[in-house]
Amino acid sequence: MNRWSLSALAALAFAATSVCAQITTERGAPLGVKPALIAVSATPPIIQVEGKEDRFSPGVRIRDRSNRLVLTGTLAGQTVYSVYKRESSGLVHEVWLLNEEEFRKLGGSTANLNDPDGYKRFYELLDLIWANRFLLLK
Repeated sequence: MNRWSLSALAALAFAATSVCAQITTERGAPLGVKPALIAVSATPPIIQVEGKEDRFSPGVRIRDRSNRLVLTGTLAGQTVYSVYKRESSGLVHEVWLLNEEEFRKLGGSTANLNDPDGYKRFYELLDLIWANRFLLLK
């Protein structure tokens, strides 16, 4: 009887752990990001951000709409809608890919984000986009 109860307890602990592992958390909008069209050259890390020459950082993290990491080589020669963050040296370090509709909702350029209300609206829309992605993943 004692052996059976230990087995049942171990099975219950395993089941509880696996259920907890399957629960996904809602991803919030990243802070300090800017929307941009990023044109990746045929030889990354050379890129153009809104038409200006730039570079990816050596450890760049590019995330697709499902929050999976994307390699720079898969984006070679493409122009992508995105929001991005820079590292302390000024290189583009984190990129989140968007679809055209999400990019359009964000305004599509940083021109409208010079006033505080523009930034507030930008982050509200970004939160809505991430929340919608979470609902699609369920």
